[in-house]
Amino acid sequence: MERRSFVRSAGLAGVLAAGVAPAVHAQAAIRWRLASSFPKSLDTIFGAAEVFAKKVSEMSGGKFTITTHAGGELMPPFGVVDGVQNGTVEVAHTAPYYFFGKDETFALGCAIPFGLNSRQMTAWMIEGNGLKLMREFYKQFNIVNFLGGNTGAQMGGWYRKEIKSIADVKGMKMRIGGFAGKVFEKLGGVPQNIPGGEIYQSLEKGTIDAAEWVGPYDDQKLGFNKVAPFYYYPGWWEGGPQLDFYINSKAYEGLSAENKAIVECAAAVAHTDMQAKYDAKNPGALKQLVAGGTKLFRFPKDVLDAAFKESMALYSDISGKNPNWKKIYEDYAAFRRDQNLWFRFAEAGFDDYMQSQKL
Repeated sequence: MERRSFVRSAGLAGVLAAGVAPAVHAQAAIRWRLASSFPKSLDTIFGAAEVFAKKVSEMSGGKFTITTHAGGELMPPFGVVDGVQNGTVEVAHTAPYYFFGKDETFALGCAIPFGLNSRQMTAWMIEGNGLKLMREFYKQFNIVNFLGGNTGAQMGGWYRKEIKSIADVKGMKMRIGGFAGKVFEKLGGVPQNIPGGEIYQSLEKGTIDAAEWVGPYDDQKLGFNKVAPFYYYPGWWEGGPQLDFYINSKAYEGLSAENKAIVECAAAVAHTDMQAKYDAKNPGALKQLVAGGTKLFRFPKDVLDAAFKESMALYSDISGKNPNWKKIYEDYAAFRRDQNLWFRFAEAGFDDYMQSQKL
């Protein structure tokens, strides 16, 4: 009897009884590469890519593997969007605001001056319209994005001299990430966009006068305290910067429903893991920095007020020129307004009281 006819007429029981096994088509193994914008020395921010890859492998039983590559290994740290867009790599892990030069709207997927804090950003993305709106925008770049971590509110950076007023910002050359440089420039500063792995050398050589990165844990590892004594807070330009996993659209659509779910879940784990690491590691690092002679200061109010004013003016100006920005920023701003109304009571009230206590 012809085999196919036999299997059809005999049914499963008959097939098993006859010792004839139906053909099984094993799913082919998937091998992807991930290009990061960050150096391997930063176990917090580069580490999120490693957590993501590890979880993808574990959940797929090793059938879906992703190799992680530090900034500069496969392509320049700021070349990863082009790499994903063109299909050179399947995934990138990066800070979206690095690419505001392509379109200012990229910054809304990460952080803008006086924007959302980390919890608010996650809420906008998952329960608000953030993820939907950003994915619509990223389609033109052949990208599907997933939340890839958050540092929490950042510090305001390291300075060679004390900042006593807004006048001290004039002419200052500062490494300041992405979109925030536009506001810093309005304040009279000279922004420099430098990858994390190159900041120390620039600060040490005096090529720049100041630099910001993330916060105490990373900053200490990068050695900024050795070349600039003044450490300021808060990082008004980064209240809750979100990292993203950018996945090539064609590669993502080629996945099975099961593997798409694995990617989503692995990204969620990495997103949570990154902020947990920063929140756990920053307090001890800050204590060590201050004990080692770092001079800790809050930005003068006139600096914050001037930066806030210039930021709001900038957003209004961009909205008049960039329809991508206008559409998403209007939703973002409305969400921010409601979030601040809520956070000012429960969260801020609790935090303000607790931080005034001697525990």
